[in-house]
Amino acid sequence: MTYSIPFNKPPYTGNEEQYLLNAVRSEKISGDGFYGRKCQAWFEKFLGCPKALLTPSCTHALEMAAFLIGIQPGDEVIMPSYTFVSTANAFVLRGAKIVFVDIRPDTMNIDESLVEQAITSKTRAIVPVHYAGVGCDMDAIMDIADRYGLFVVEDAAQAMMSRYKNRHLGTIGHIGAYSFHETKNYTSGGEGGLLIINDKQFSERAEIIREKGTNRSQFFRGMVDKYSWVDIGSSYLPSELQAAYLWGQLEKAEEINTSRLQIWQRYYEAFNYLEDRKLLALPNIPQGCVHNAHMFYLKTKDLSERNALIEHLKKDKIMAVFHYIPLHSAAAGKKFSRFNGVDKYTTLESERLLRLPMYFGMTEGEVGRVITSVNAFYEI
Repeated sequence: MTYSIPFNKPPYTGNEEQYLLNAVRSEKISGDGFYGRKCQAWFEKFLGCPKALLTPSCTHALEMAAFLIGIQPGDEVIMPSYTFVSTANAFVLRGAKIVFVDIRPDTMNIDESLVEQAITSKTRAIVPVHYAGVGCDMDAIMDIADRYGLFVVEDAAQAMMSRYKNRHLGTIGHIGAYSFHETKNYTSGGEGGLLIINDKQFSERAEIIREKGTNRSQFFRGMVDKYSWVDIGSSYLPSELQAAYLWGQLEKAEEINTSRLQIWQRYYEAFNYLEDRKLLALPNIPQGCVHNAHMFYLKTKDLSERNALIEHLKKDKIMAVFHYIPLHSAAAGKKFSRFNGVDKYTTLESERLLRLPMYFGMTEGEVGRVITSVNAFYEI
């Protein structure tokens, strides 16, 4: 099936090619070259964090976070089940048991009121996932973490440019992670991620873990006369080509953000009356949250109606898709996790959710066609 309006197109600004060519012609195309350092400095200034380190993916950034907070076999980590597998896998790889709690139906984020009752003597961390670039209730989560001595790792994969009470998502917990996969608002050539260090105690060790367990970064800064194996670690550096591609997008970060927000707002205004008539539900942005238009989703009456709407849009050559299958229902989820409390909303709301096409460069005509097709489904 060929779609005239795909669900996603990787963001492209036109700046990327010149920087990629510069990187290819340089004498260093491995990690932490000219563009790698340039991107990291941009994030440290923009986010106001002590350290930002590019990684090959958000998955790798989350794996590094699990290393840094010292996850050991038998530890428990609390998170929502409605998330991508990497959120859980990063901690399972270190031997943790994942403890899922239910989500809030208004944002699809972890229900902060259910976190405390999921804590046991084995709990080590809380991992809030900022779904669709909309912030979790970080005040409540950080308060719980402080009272119980827990780490908070923000899975902000979808949240670059989003804020919670004027703080960038990813900078509120002890550690945060962004994704630059091709489906995200910004990409470093299809894959990529960022580790955000907010607690300085992790800064030095993060560099070591990222450099295969060596103090190579300190050597290049002249802090040691030779580098050697000093800790556990792996290869968590992206190539200079990925960084060069990303730099071409960071120069136009605001332009991309503004464009996506305009598309999101047009969808919202077009479908608001359908929500008023209780034919569907629209995304909710809580007070104090500034989102980044990472996605626009609708919630249909039920699974059957969602499938019918997807097929209807498909006939108009428009690609719309559902999202995560809750992790606790998966085979590996049953093995490596438990669901604390009742699954009141996670499965139910996941089966209603449908994502509409959304990408930088989407034309007014394309947005209009999507709106017309959805309206036609509801015979409006």
